[in-house]
Amino acid sequence: MPGRRSVSRRRSTCVIFRSLSATYALLCLFTMTVLIENPAACEIRCVIRFLNAKKVKPIEIYRQFCEVYGQNAMSDSMVRRWVRQFNEGRSEVHDEERSGRPSLITEELVHAIDEKIKENRKFTISALAMEFPQISRSLMHEIVTHKLKFHKLCARWAPKILTESHKTKRMGCALEFLTRYHEGGVDFLSQIVTGDETWVSYDTHESKRQSMEWRHTSSPTRVKPKHLTPGKIMCTVFWDSKGIILIDFLPRGQTINAAVYCETLRKLRRAIQNKRRGFLSKGVVFLHDNARPHTANMTKTLLRVFCWDVFDQPPYSPDLAPSEFLFLLHLKSFLAGKNFNNDKEMKENVSNWLKSQAATFYEEGIEKLVPRYDTCLQNFGSYVER
Repeated sequence: MPGRRSVSRRRSTCVIFRSLSATYALLCLFTMTVLIENPAACEIRCVIRFLNAKKVKPIEIYRQFCEVYGQNAMSDSMVRRWVRQFNEGRSEVHDEERSGRPSLITEELVHAIDEKIKENRKFTISALAMEFPQISRSLMHEIVTHKLKFHKLCARWAPKILTESHKTKRMGCALEFLTRYHEGGVDFLSQIVTGDETWVSYDTHESKRQSMEWRHTSSPTRVKPKHLTPGKIMCTVFWDSKGIILIDFLPRGQTINAAVYCETLRKLRRAIQNKRRGFLSKGVVFLHDNARPHTANMTKTLLRVFCWDVFDQPPYSPDLAPSEFLFLLHLKSFLAGKNFNNDKEMKENVSNWLKSQAATFYEEGIEKLVPRYDTCLQNFGSYVER
């Protein structure tokens, strides 16, 4: 049964953590030996073209790459880009010839710029160009962004400053997820059902970034009035790699607790029976965060009755929650600036948007768990950047 298999895996993971330090155990168990080092770009693209012709999914191509070439050979997003180009008819695996003067970019120059950036991460492109007067500012930008793959990032708010205990827990969950993925592959991902709750307001105001406009310096500043908090409704969404399974709205003003959440789970089970024939007998891997209604004894008892394999989501980890990093951000962007007159209008707009997303939108959302958990493990449990 799924529940017993899950208990067995967790026990084996606990034995590992008792016998070795957490960091050493994780690295020993999950560090893959690179069989082919420094492969040529055309070789990698040939492999992508071959596997894509065999209808291998991009996430599986990326997994096989990591096993043979290592994780730095090509990123998951780049694999998807080449798959898309081959599907659109491209057959050439070599870079297109470019006319012009010989490149000024040398390995020594790239290394020197890399070292200079590491000395001061706040360097601007203009300041770097002054440090290396032999190249132009545009060429400096190309080296920094394309050759060295640097991106200018600002400090961001994190849900919590993670302690070593939190990071160890995140690494343990990452190890379990990746181990199960390498054992089951795409079949494991297809078993995952996940979901989350979010508030939907009658009047969703634009964020400060969304309200930005191109204006001349002499143009008057647009003043935005401060609004009172509008009415809102709690919306719960459950989905898998094929799309939406259940959208459930609570009555206006009602919040979620263990009893309400359990009733929603019963609706979810009926929805799976109706929309995913044979899914329950195959086994559900249930992924939800550790909010209080989700971890209440009443909820745990019901999930045991369902015989669902509940994956242990680490605390304070929205970066590892598919609903958080996939559709909630897009949904909030869609709702920005919209006003609803009644509950029916609000529910129709939200439901139509969720159902209108392509199947690949949700499929890629589940698949993104693999590189995210992988990055979490490599970063020793630290937060994964968006």
